[in-house]
Amino acid sequence: MKLIGPFRQVVTLANLPLRGKLSDTQLEIIVDGGILIQNGKILQIGNFETLKTENQNIEIENIEGDQIVLPAFVDSHTHICFGGNRANDFAMRNAGKTYLEIAESGGGIWSSVQHTRKASEDELLKTLLERIDFLISLGITTIEVKSGYGLDVENELKMLRIIKKTQEQTKATLVPTCLSAHLKPRDFEGTNEEYLNYILTEILPKVKEENLAKRVDIFIEKSAFQPEESKDFLLKTKDLGFEITVHADQFTPGSSRIAVEVGAKSADHLEATIDEDIEFLANSDTVATALPGASLGLGEKFTPARKLLDAGAIVAIASDWNPGSAPMGNLITQASILATFEKLTTAEVLSGMTFRSAFALGLEDRGILKEGLKADFVTFKTDNFQNVLYSQGSLKAENVFIDGEKIK
Repeated sequence: MKLIGPFRQVVTLANLPLRGKLSDTQLEIIVDGGILIQNGKILQIGNFETLKTENQNIEIENIEGDQIVLPAFVDSHTHICFGGNRANDFAMRNAGKTYLEIAESGGGIWSSVQHTRKASEDELLKTLLERIDFLISLGITTIEVKSGYGLDVENELKMLRIIKKTQEQTKATLVPTCLSAHLKPRDFEGTNEEYLNYILTEILPKVKEENLAKRVDIFIEKSAFQPEESKDFLLKTKDLGFEITVHADQFTPGSSRIAVEVGAKSADHLEATIDEDIEFLANSDTVATALPGASLGLGEKFTPARKLLDAGAIVAIASDWNPGSAPMGNLITQASILATFEKLTTAEVLSGMTFRSAFALGLEDRGILKEGLKADFVTFKTDNFQNVLYSQGSLKAENVFIDGEKIK
């Protein structure tokens, strides 16, 4: 056993509901607290001196100075396995070029596909590890990572194998997702429907055989895949035994309803979601995942998180870190800005980056500081937990613990 502390404040996020709006008065805050760890899990949380007195002859890991502790963050939507760079896309977009104009000039998703296909496995492994280390430095210890820049059997499997290999070299938890249905690649000779069938018959059986991913994603949008063909694909994917998530309602509404109808774990983006579909989401167990990084990167409106929470939806917040529309990767900064525009409470934002995001990934053993759960947590050098969001990302994580062991 090991006792870690004392912490000026332990913000546990315990006893909060999974869905709906939250008040900051609902937060459990233990002053001068400590966390007792055994076998990588939380054994007990309480007053540090009391825990020290009640547990003689145990290892003590002292925390120096004023620090607060939160559950480690969960980033439930990223595209951080990629080659190349799309800084020119960003510059062109800010100069007034349209999505189509950028794509026609050699930019867009297809640009990332070409760079990722050309990149060596060593290069992709190195850059993926670097991005994971950056996320860990922010206090993020559970990270979803999508494929989707390969778009053929060879390169989708290459990406997913690299993600699996990376898991062996990091203490963070990686959750791989197969996003072969990102868009139909330009070098595929056939219709959208034929490409989706190609994924079902050629890619997913190999993904399952090698246990490379248990989740499948699809981008439903005018520029990618249409609603009816997507719904058919998702149902067939479920029949193959995969969990599903959906890029939904980014530019046009309607696909979040499909996500609910097929039982998706989450519907992500939702910037264009209309009121009637907000109610549809709120009456389901499909997590509504806001991706403020994409709104910032594209200059688009934010996910209507306030309306979703008020309606009773499960709202998560993730970074969407990708080389095109969301290149920042700083979840805390993005969530702080989302809170300002959508008028979210601190409790709602912290929950959206922890246990609610974990639920979107099918993980219910983390995101809360509570007896029996995974001992992943992050500390900040401050005497007031509110400063984490108030500083909008400029207050850096001081220490990051995974399974009770300090890795930063």
